[in-house]
Amino acid sequence: MSLAFIPLYIKYLGIESYGLIGLFAILQAWLVLLDMGMTPALGREIARFNGGANDAQYVRNLLRSIEIVVLCIAILIAIGIWLASDWLASDWLKSEKLPTEVVAQAFVIMGIVTALRFIEGIYHACVIGLQRQVQFNIINSSTATLRAIGAIIVLIWISPTIIAFFIWQGIVSIITLTLMASTTYYNLPTSDYRSHFSLNILKNVWRFAGSMTGITLLALLLTQTDKIILTKSLTLTEYGYYAIASTVAGALYMLVMPINQAWFPKLNELHARNNNIDFIEKYHQGSQLISVIMGSLAIILAIFSENIIFIWTQNKEFTQHTSTLVSILTLGNLLNGLMWIPYQAQLAYGWTHLAIWINIIAVLIIVPSIILITPHYGAEGAAWVWVALNIGYVLVGIHFMHLKILQTEKWHWYKYDVIFPLGIGAIIAILIKCITPIEHISFPLQILFIGLTSCVIFISASLAAPSIRRQILSLPWIKTLKIRT
Repeated sequence: MSLAFIPLYIKYLGIESYGLIGLFAILQAWLVLLDMGMTPALGREIARFNGGANDAQYVRNLLRSIEIVVLCIAILIAIGIWLASDWLASDWLKSEKLPTEVVAQAFVIMGIVTALRFIEGIYHACVIGLQRQVQFNIINSSTATLRAIGAIIVLIWISPTIIAFFIWQGIVSIITLTLMASTTYYNLPTSDYRSHFSLNILKNVWRFAGSMTGITLLALLLTQTDKIILTKSLTLTEYGYYAIASTVAGALYMLVMPINQAWFPKLNELHARNNNIDFIEKYHQGSQLISVIMGSLAIILAIFSENIIFIWTQNKEFTQHTSTLVSILTLGNLLNGLMWIPYQAQLAYGWTHLAIWINIIAVLIIVPSIILITPHYGAEGAAWVWVALNIGYVLVGIHFMHLKILQTEKWHWYKYDVIFPLGIGAIIAILIKCITPIEHISFPLQILFIGLTSCVIFISASLAAPSIRRQILSLPWIKTLKIRT
């Protein structure tokens, strides 16, 4: 929903105001650090409860302890951003059209909304850890729809301003927080005793939580440094285009997140049960599912970015400013997405050291590269650094991971989980691109062409992935068709 309505946001707010929305995303990303790894630790402990590793009272006390800590941090977040709002508006950003006072007010509201979403994160972790995927997705999709469509209604009929936009985001965040908290407590295992704050329980998870904080910090340095530098070196309008390209390429994560949310608790449960055979099967199944679903969209988006963006916006200037960036960032995001299931496997084993050390080395190389490249090559230079980083993850990170865990599965991952489905899909897309003059056909036919090409690539990638192919061939109607044939 947030992606679908970007052209309308730009129409009613302007590209400069959309730059502030991009900054809002950066703000939320960095403030996750203040969580200190408690939310992923909470999700992991609840998932381990499903595998029989924890009791109900332990889980409830852990949740209450983290709730209290997170609430205090959220209040500090809102106050801190309010105190810094004038400086951020006047000394950091390069606003050309928006008054400084308006930008400062927007930051104040951003702080409140960010604090609400910060609290919301602990209940996200609980619902996912309890493996209530359907309930989570119903709430998430409903509130996303309300957030996006409601914002358009506010901009059209109430006030076409960035302040009104963020106020509406705050209202929806309150609704989302209420629903997620209610769902968590409804599904939480019952206990004979009241839950209470426990410092000892927090100490039990501090090692894993601390490692997660380190990983998050390093990941943010690697993924957000370019954006921070660009907010300072580009005008708010130029940064707005980069923010839009990042959002479009980031749509890939909308496909990988549900897979990640379903597989993480399951991998933890299987590891807690010492069920290595099913663990390996789920590991490859999840990896192939990401290659097929995320990879199919990434191939289409990277190769046909100019056509897709123009179909979407009907704006040549917008397309010119964003299409190349979208292609580069899409490639980087695809490579990054391939690492998600291997990373979840490491967390299921409780092994965080590899991610920390690889990210430390990457930070020492990539951050100076971004600082040197961005002033000369701008947004595209930063995007290529992101691609280079993720090539390193896929080539180096996977190798070292399989030296310690799942030692016999490395080449299976490369060959069957990645190369086969992505290679087949990419070859087909390139051939279609070369032989079809899509620019010269009518607008409705362009939409049909992109749709049919996407279906062909998706089906081809699915059949090239062994685990997915077996799932398809085991469908009842497929079996019936084979028998009749």
